[in-house]
Amino acid sequence: MGWFPCSGKTHKKKKKWNKQPSDLVQPTSLDNLKPSLKTKEASKEGGSDHMAARTFPFRDLAAATKNFRGDFLLGEGGFGRVYKGRLENPNQVVAIKQLDRNGLQGNREFLVERLLVYEYMPLGSLDDHLHDPLPDKRRLDWNTRMKIAAGAAKGLEYLHDKASPPVIYRDLKCSNILLGENYHPKLSDFGLAKLGPVGDNTHVSTRVMGTYGYCAPEYAMTGQLTLKSDVYSFGVVLLELITGRKAVESSKTAGDHTLVAWARPLFKDRRKFSQIADPMLQGEYPTRGLYQALAVAAMCVQEQPNMRPAIADVVTALSYLSSQKFDPQTHPHQSSQWSPATPPRTKRDGDRRQYDDGGCERRY
Repeated sequence: MGWFPCSGKTHKKKKKWNKQPSDLVQPTSLDNLKPSLKTKEASKEGGSDHMAARTFPFRDLAAATKNFRGDFLLGEGGFGRVYKGRLENPNQVVAIKQLDRNGLQGNREFLVERLLVYEYMPLGSLDDHLHDPLPDKRRLDWNTRMKIAAGAAKGLEYLHDKASPPVIYRDLKCSNILLGENYHPKLSDFGLAKLGPVGDNTHVSTRVMGTYGYCAPEYAMTGQLTLKSDVYSFGVVLLELITGRKAVESSKTAGDHTLVAWARPLFKDRRKFSQIADPMLQGEYPTRGLYQALAVAAMCVQEQPNMRPAIADVVTALSYLSSQKFDPQTHPHQSSQWSPATPPRTKRDGDRRQYDDGGCERRY
């Protein structure tokens, strides 16, 4: 099941970027249906920045993927399949997203774009490492988790504070955080992104869309979207990094329960903080760093949006935490008393999607 478009009239605007967003995965080409690859170039007139256009012929993309052969398939999402390919000119490995023409045709996000070529991120998504680890993948240690958290926050900061007008991501989750070499994170998949409020406006009213477990409560209830809606979603991701738990856990007896609902009672008692840490860390984390990371996460998932911090403040806090490298050889191991309530989901399970009444995607 894919995304449903927002109701009502839409007005697309050209967005200017103030600088190159190093923490965002940028599309690098489109197919011949609508040649409008957007990358940043400096304008020759006045030195202002604008979005440049570039295309590759369809035959080049077909050749890069051996005519979209099955063994080049990386994965499948709400809009279609993603293939790994190698372009001859320039010589570059890329990820090519192909719209599923048998799916929801006419979606606003893919109204004119049928093929998108993205930077290839060799380590896959954060979701793969946290919830679907393969035997050959090393577990994420504390330092790497904080590095990923800080990098993802910087990407969100770019959208909120550097882009003009600001952009609300609206779909921040572990599967949309891709990892490059040395676990450098970048945000991807901007199909649900919305231009943020400008001037005296405090929010953007839109149909509720997103992923269950990550949606901010006020947005799910009212459809009023703000920058703080993204901050809530980031708080959920940060909790996933700390706990190793999924945003929504399911069991036949207790039904669905969210990570935020599970964690909130534990926030109130520091003695229980060790129960929150991911057992896969095997106690190799700094006690003070754990407390500080949990404090940031707790502020981000506050019920009231005005109580949540600005993403710039989150970046400041996490940049500091990521700079404090933990050495397990010189620190005692901490004890963890928590065990997972459900086994890790399989890839097959992750492809099953349902939606709640508010339009947020439920993932199992």
